[in-house]
Amino acid sequence: MAYLAEGLRARGHQVVVVAQRGGEAARRLRAAGFEVVERRLRGEADVVAIARLARLFRRVRPDVVHLHTSHAHALGRVAARFGGRPAVVVSRRVDFSIYRRSFFGLNGLKYRSGVDRIVAVSAAVKHVLERDGLDPGGISVVRDAIDPNRVRKAPPVDVRARLGLPATARIVLAVGALVGHKGQRHLVAAIPSIVAAHADARVVIAGEGKLRDDLTAQATALGVASRLSLPGYVDDVAGWFAAADVFVMPSVEEGLGSSVLDAMAAGVPIVGTTAGGIPEAVRDGTDGILVPPGDSPALATAINTLLSDRYRAHALAAEASKRVEAEFAVDRMVDETIAVYREVAGERVRRRG
Repeated sequence: MAYLAEGLRARGHQVVVVAQRGGEAARRLRAAGFEVVERRLRGEADVVAIARLARLFRRVRPDVVHLHTSHAHALGRVAARFGGRPAVVVSRRVDFSIYRRSFFGLNGLKYRSGVDRIVAVSAAVKHVLERDGLDPGGISVVRDAIDPNRVRKAPPVDVRARLGLPATARIVLAVGALVGHKGQRHLVAAIPSIVAAHADARVVIAGEGKLRDDLTAQATALGVASRLSLPGYVDDVAGWFAAADVFVMPSVEEGLGSSVLDAMAAGVPIVGTTAGGIPEAVRDGTDGILVPPGDSPALATAINTLLSDRYRAHALAAEASKRVEAEFAVDRMVDETIAVYREVAGERVRRRG
């Protein structure tokens, strides 16, 4: 969202950001000079939030309202009906059905009513939406993006010293919230095979979440607790890639995965899965190695291959670095999103006429 806001402003568009009160998004975007309106969004049936958003829309009179989170989606599309009826665009970043976690299928209403266009971050996400019965004509694919220089210019972090690891340790790095669909349990299950082949290997999973205790218990049961580090959430993660020998994306579900794009930009050899949109970023055998989701033995084999074959690892990483620069840079994402805005805003004007 921040990349998009900055790109819109740079192209002369007015941007007003609505963010959760007291949240990190509000702090960062206000520090970047944006007009930020903080609102407390208390779930998807917060009528007070809907009324306040509607008043804001009537004051600002936006051409397009772009909703980036589940709560924003539920509340913003309703507020738009009472706030001047701007065009409504919704981002979809996950590759599971809209009916999962849906009360009697009511989630479908969020996508079929009051939404002019859904922006999917990968073709895989669009496929899931189509499978759920949504009109393909109402879905645009705008692949996620990063600023490669943000990663490449980040001050390197001495991860080994910070975590108390040996200076000679080979680091296998994963980044992501500790939740089920990120698949870290499959990476932990691969640790015995990794350390059997590479005694100096250490697995580092940066991120926080409800599965921390489960992952720790799993590593202990496997006898590899000393080979796993869980440093929690780190706000300087861009600097961690420089210390990694291999980056792993073990997801069982993934819209696209910005951390894998970061790893590509950093020039770190990548092992990922074929889940969701990951293969749209990492081409198996060209930019990295991909294995089936949930396959711990295959994950271990791929990691060991890259730890053993430095030449192949370097070649894959170099190709991935070129690919992210050419196909996943921010300017492309911003321009494609603006094209969506122009299309839906034009359609809204024609309907009114």
